[in-house]
Amino acid sequence: MLADAARGEFLDWLAHERRASPLTLEAYGRDIGSFLGFLTGHLGGEPDLAALGGLRLADFRAWLAHEAGEGAGGTTRARHLSAVRSFFRFLARRHGLANPQIRLLESPKTRRPLPRALTRGQARAVAEDIGEESEAAAMQARDVALFSLLYGCGLRISEALGLDVGAAPLPGGSAALRVVGKGAKERIVPVLPMVRAAMAVWLRHHPSPTPEAPLFTGARGGRLNPGVAQRTMRDFRRHNGLPEHATPHALRHSFATHLLAGGADLRSIQDLLGHASLSTTQRYTSVDEAGLLEVWHRTHPRG
Repeated sequence: MLADAARGEFLDWLAHERRASPLTLEAYGRDIGSFLGFLTGHLGGEPDLAALGGLRLADFRAWLAHEAGEGAGGTTRARHLSAVRSFFRFLARRHGLANPQIRLLESPKTRRPLPRALTRGQARAVAEDIGEESEAAAMQARDVALFSLLYGCGLRISEALGLDVGAAPLPGGSAALRVVGKGAKERIVPVLPMVRAAMAVWLRHHPSPTPEAPLFTGARGGRLNPGVAQRTMRDFRRHNGLPEHATPHALRHSFATHLLAGGADLRSIQDLLGHASLSTTQRYTSVDEAGLLEVWHRTHPRG
């Protein structure tokens, strides 16, 4: 059997037994087809199953090197390799074709993209003015309360929208907010006075401010959908000339970046963000190197 026919079998299996989406099928078909196309030139002919079983580690490395030469980055090559590995696992189950060489191949190194924060002025404008174009005073109050909470406390959008009225930080209340993050992990974050004030304004408009009701509600009174908040942010950034990376999650990045630039230590920021690993928090050190240098000059005895 030719390898391309086996590719068709694999895609059919993905579609009917794994219920893969059309986009997944398209991506797997394209990535494996590209791999087989490389082998046709590399081996001097269209490969069959025997040729796939006889591939050496050097052949797989040559393919990845070819991908890199074509401009594919580490993330792209890692995705292509994942697709080819899935293909070979299918061949082992369906046709008994075992090639242990592909398991010896290391995945290309990938770099997580750096967090993209807003400037202080941009983040402040979002937190204070995002509801200004809304015709309804209640929606304006809700949006200001939500986005000031995201920037002021560094919350994920899911964490903010998961809060109930009983947890709302209000003037005169608790100085901290208890947040349930990923993995049901709880953390405590302080709440700024401006966030408390915005929350008090919103609760005066809240349709049903009972303790167990959702803190942020949609037009029909149910819990606010994240897509609505994302659309609100998208409209605001377009009307106010903000960059395309100005999203609700960018406010969380801005919270961490601005704290770090102001001299906060990484451990404290890790606790405030609810990161399980300090290495995740350390990504912010590359976002504002100029700010870190200024802090170093100000605090180091030899600075």
